[in-house]
Amino acid sequence: MIARDNYLKIKQHLQYLRDVLQVQPASAERYWFHLRYLLLWLDDQPLVNADRVRPTFPVFVSTLPGKDGAPSLALESQKTILECARRFLRWTKQEYGRELQPLPQSWIDTMRIAPSASEAIRDHVYVTEDDVRRILQTPVAPGDLAMIRDRAAAATLFLSGARAAAFTTLPIQAVRLQDQCIDQFPSLGVRTKKQRSATTYLLQLPELLNVVREWDTLVRRELPGTSPWYAVIESSWGEQKLTNQAPGKNRAGALDKRLKRLYALAGLPYRSAHKFRHGHAVYGLLHARTPADFKAISMNLMHSSTRITDEIYSFLSDGEVRQHILGLNSNPIASQNTELEALIRKSIQDEVHRGIEAIGKMIAD
Repeated sequence: MIARDNYLKIKQHLQYLRDVLQVQPASAERYWFHLRYLLLWLDDQPLVNADRVRPTFPVFVSTLPGKDGAPSLALESQKTILECARRFLRWTKQEYGRELQPLPQSWIDTMRIAPSASEAIRDHVYVTEDDVRRILQTPVAPGDLAMIRDRAAAATLFLSGARAAAFTTLPIQAVRLQDQCIDQFPSLGVRTKKQRSATTYLLQLPELLNVVREWDTLVRRELPGTSPWYAVIESSWGEQKLTNQAPGKNRAGALDKRLKRLYALAGLPYRSAHKFRHGHAVYGLLHARTPADFKAISMNLMHSSTRITDEIYSFLSDGEVRQHILGLNSNPIASQNTELEALIRKSIQDEVHRGIEAIGKMIAD
């Protein structure tokens, strides 16, 4: 039986996130989803005894079943659950200092996945350009508007790096292909993370852009500019029709289901819509040549800083490491880079190492 006091503390924490930190309702719902695992793990034990509960919370999380019959949750999901728990416990320790004084801060800091699992996270799964091309090669039956739309969605997700929630709420007027960009503006009804607003740009891959233009032309001909670009399609007696219905709350989930069908038709393992965002970032980082390129990629992902981009996306697989290290001897010696030198000179002492590491990951000339 779940301890009521633990439940009330989590609810109070969520209220604090909404009222004080101005966390959006959708984000608060995700925090609640992750924090429920902490309640289940504690069961009837009061929070002050959490450090004595066995198995430990990280071990408990590692045993949770994953999606589609997977034996365990994805490592990124485990990491998110533990981060939410750590944030909640730190807040609770501050709010209930006297009550939770026996709960060691050092124990709260153990809310992390094991080092061996952390290393495995670096083996990221993402959608590649070749994956998207294979998806676009799937045949389309005449009049199959849903398939035309979904192929365009796959191409746009990779070209833009937009999150699924933002992409599925883009109105037609926010997609400006003549300028190779999309306006991710909450004022237009776009659901962006933390209500951020930005104009973001598309990768210049002609084969993918042609598929996007085909759908864009069709949807603009049939619907007003305020209608969703990823339009709702009605089917009646085998005939499909575009509608201007507003996207529902679970539209991003519906997109994932449609993508799953595309993957099956292309003979590829399923990847969620978010993996297209990872693919966009990796494509950009592998083609970056200057600090300005890296900054542009970060801004296009709508990250608040390049550090976030570096921590999440700037990595190489074992095969890529081998390829680049063995090919270093063929690269010309770089000429003096005054921009880079100035950047490093301005960095404080403890940032220099991090800057060099990030630059090494950028595959610079």
